[in-house]
Amino acid sequence: MTDLRIRNAAPEEAEAVLAFWKEAAEGTSITDDVDGVTRLISRDPEALLLAEADGVLVGSVIAGYDGWRCSLYRLAVLPSHRRRGISTALLDAAEKRFAAVGGRRGDAMVLEANEQAQRAWTSAGYVREDHWRRWVKRFT
Repeated sequence: MTDLRIRNAAPEEAEAVLAFWKEAAEGTSITDDVDGVTRLISRDPEALLLAEADGVLVGSVIAGYDGWRCSLYRLAVLPSHRRRGISTALLDAAEKRFAAVGGRRGDAMVLEANEQAQRAWTSAGYVREDHWRRWVKRFT
């Protein structure tokens, strides 16, 4: 896409990002609310990357870095804009961010049932590690 622009999200865009995820992303998270998104952006202003085409939000990825690990979440592209290189552009931007801060490996969270996402991550060069499992505990 020649008119694609990758940029960082602003706190005032939290509601628009949430609406975008409802349309373009699989699954939901306990932090899928305005407070969660604005807290992410406030803590790490470069973490939430957005893709725009002709002023329309068409893609996102969270590229979080905590000083230790590079974590990727919420890679999503509008269904009407898939297979146009948007996820590739988002991941390229995320990986450049990680390289600039000295990151050594990107870890992606991918839903087990989301086969389309698994194919996208595989085509981007990411490999599933079956010997790890995610352990969670809700605090609220």
